[in-house]
Amino acid sequence: MGDARRYYKPVKDGVIASDGERSVIVGESGVSYLLPGAPFEFQYSYSETPKVKPLAIREPAFLPFAPPTMPRPWTGKAPLKKKKDKERNKKIPLFESFNSPPPGTNGVLEMPRPFPLKKIHDEGKTREEILGLPLKRWEIKMLVKPRLSDNRQVNLGRDGLTHNMLELIHSHWRGQQVCKVRCKGVPTVDMDNICRHLEEKTRGKIIHRVGGVVYLYRGRNYNYRTRPQYPVMLWKPAAPVYPKLIQEAPEGLTKAEADELRKRGEKLLPICKLAKNGVYISLVNDVRNAFEGSTLVKIDCRGMHTSDYKKLGAKLKELVPCVLLSFDNEQILMWRGQDWKSMYKEAPSAAIPPEVGIAGGLESSGKDDDDCCEADAKTVRTSPKMMSLWRRAIESSKALLLDEIDLGPDALLKKVEEFEGISQATEHSYPALILSSKDGTSGSMAESEDDSQTEGYGEDDIYSDDDDNYENYDSDSLEEVDSSVPLGSLPIDLIAENFKWD
Repeated sequence: MGDARRYYKPVKDGVIASDGERSVIVGESGVSYLLPGAPFEFQYSYSETPKVKPLAIREPAFLPFAPPTMPRPWTGKAPLKKKKDKERNKKIPLFESFNSPPPGTNGVLEMPRPFPLKKIHDEGKTREEILGLPLKRWEIKMLVKPRLSDNRQVNLGRDGLTHNMLELIHSHWRGQQVCKVRCKGVPTVDMDNICRHLEEKTRGKIIHRVGGVVYLYRGRNYNYRTRPQYPVMLWKPAAPVYPKLIQEAPEGLTKAEADELRKRGEKLLPICKLAKNGVYISLVNDVRNAFEGSTLVKIDCRGMHTSDYKKLGAKLKELVPCVLLSFDNEQILMWRGQDWKSMYKEAPSAAIPPEVGIAGGLESSGKDDDDCCEADAKTVRTSPKMMSLWRRAIESSKALLLDEIDLGPDALLKKVEEFEGISQATEHSYPALILSSKDGTSGSMAESEDDSQTEGYGEDDIYSDDDDNYENYDSDSLEEVDSSVPLGSLPIDLIAENFKWD
């Protein structure tokens, strides 16, 4: 039996292991690997590495790449080539060398070849030179349309953009100009981060993006044979140890306050249920909008992998931003923090008038004016447009303002039944169109126009932001309309009489 103890070694910034010029480095981007001549530090995942310095490593530091090739000793003659290799070399077209020609010569022609790792930036073209002129709209449509229903794609999962995907994308670019990348899972929370790393590491250009699907263009002057070649990772390194996401006393809270928030969060309903390997593009905005109405927000992650919803919480903590409280019961509980600021501009706190009763103005609430002034009105922080719509709904008996909040089920049901009867009566109490002749072409339309001007409001008033139109409207005018309608003068009576004569 081997030693059951887990490997744990604290690390500091800098080189923690080296093999000649090849070394393992710990820095702000986590654990990275530096090879001689490499254009950047290699990592297992470029997009999903936490932006926190690791505390320790879980295994001895090593390079996950293959060892460098041992040079073949010279035996006096070059290795023989096969017949197929000779014929293939004859068919390869020559191109002008990237090296500057010697003085006095017109240029040097050579066969295309992959650039060595240490000569990518010396001999290769820059990203702008490979991309060439910007694509026009019809060119983008021509390139993307065949790829929409194509199953040939690169799948990007919970690990994000990994190192070996770079070579995989170049293999897709070998046969087509656009590589389709389908993203699922945790990385889709921050699609801008994925797109930025894709363009930086592959030196391509994203020309179209729909949801979690990205279309990566290789460039007008791309050549597969002269592409940058990177060593392939043969092993997946173990993730290092990072600081805990959940603290007993988070920033700005004491332990007692944090426990009280966690206790309140147990009864809180989640704002959404996340599916495994889904696309979570709108999750950050959903959490921000939820924080506008509540200090606590919960997300249901049941069925997801443990590491997935923990990575999800770390991303939300950074993007929203917020304070993580717990991951209990496979749910993410977040607090918006003390430094939280609303996304919207501060709207004036509008108080709904408490004197509006059940009938919304048709009946009084049964309270004196003095009592209404003494009562504390429920203030609602919302926009003036929304307040005007609420006021109009209450005045037109399409909404009901409850004076009492703590009502039982029976009392609340009684209120609803009373409101339904009043709202239906009000809705069907419009003035009828009086026709004085059989053809219906009399001058009674003028009368209806006059009534509509005094009693109702037009379409322009509905979409107007001016609150004066709503305050001048008299809710008692509905009672005046029911004054005198002659018997038999309704349109239905005229239709019935016509059928009678036929």
